[in-house]
Amino acid sequence: MNEPQEAIPLAAPRSSEPRAKSRVGRPPEEQLRPAGRRLNRLCLVSGGMLVLCVLVVVGLVTADLFYLLSKDLPLADIGKLFTARAVVRAMKLSLLTSLLTLALVVVTAIPAGYALSRFRFPGRALVNALVDVPIFLPPVVVGLSLLAFFGFGLGSSLKQALSGVGISLVSWIGIVLCQYVMTMSYGIRSIKAAFDAAPRDLEHVAYTLGCSPWQAFWRVSLPLARPGMLAGCILVWARGIGVFGPLMVFVGTGPRVQVMPTMMWLELSVGNIEVSLAIALIMLVMAGAGLTVVHFLLGDRSFL
Repeated sequence: MNEPQEAIPLAAPRSSEPRAKSRVGRPPEEQLRPAGRRLNRLCLVSGGMLVLCVLVVVGLVTADLFYLLSKDLPLADIGKLFTARAVVRAMKLSLLTSLLTLALVVVTAIPAGYALSRFRFPGRALVNALVDVPIFLPPVVVGLSLLAFFGFGLGSSLKQALSGVGISLVSWIGIVLCQYVMTMSYGIRSIKAAFDAAPRDLEHVAYTLGCSPWQAFWRVSLPLARPGMLAGCILVWARGIGVFGPLMVFVGTGPRVQVMPTMMWLELSVGNIEVSLAIALIMLVMAGAGLTVVHFLLGDRSFL
């Protein structure tokens, strides 16, 4: 009889752990320790820089408050600094002109931002550069350029036509014009970024379902870009309410055209630093409220 053959033992399946160990040279738990230490150092450095930036802003705001309190003024007198008739008038004019400027920016920046985001045309790089020019120009240069534009040629004819119907550029119209030139680029850039973030595939799906380009824009593109557009609009408003340099050059500092930045500078020039600080605190509160709304619209609701 034939002897029974000896059974050949089956090879045990190899686990993935020795393979990982042979490739890297150490167990996975040992690999995580140095990465964790590096992450902790990164958190310390980045968190420290963030705290430093926040302390700078908080320090400036508290310095304004403590300066007013150090003057030993009664609380009623400090309250009058914020509720004086001239301060309230400047605040109303700033709010009115900045909201009108925002409306003009929205009307022009939405189509312009959509064109830069979706269309490809000759000279697009040059157009992009020209759109950004007001951002990099010193504010005083913008005011001088407006003076030059309305000093001759088409601008002079337009100025004379407005004067013929009783409209002066040294009014809220000139303020809105300065604010618009200074904030237009910010509006176009923020709205373009909002359209860039919106998926274009949904627009193509809308085309296949029978929508015209105009219908796809209103029903698909605009709703998708709405949060970023709203955030950009609030940033434009906050930027416009703080415009100062062009107003000094183009409009002046008369009582009828005093907004908060120009009034703050005038009060500071005559030594009324308390009134200037009160206006500065009002602008800080308004800008802080606007920026808080921006972060809320962008989805950063961690403060709730």
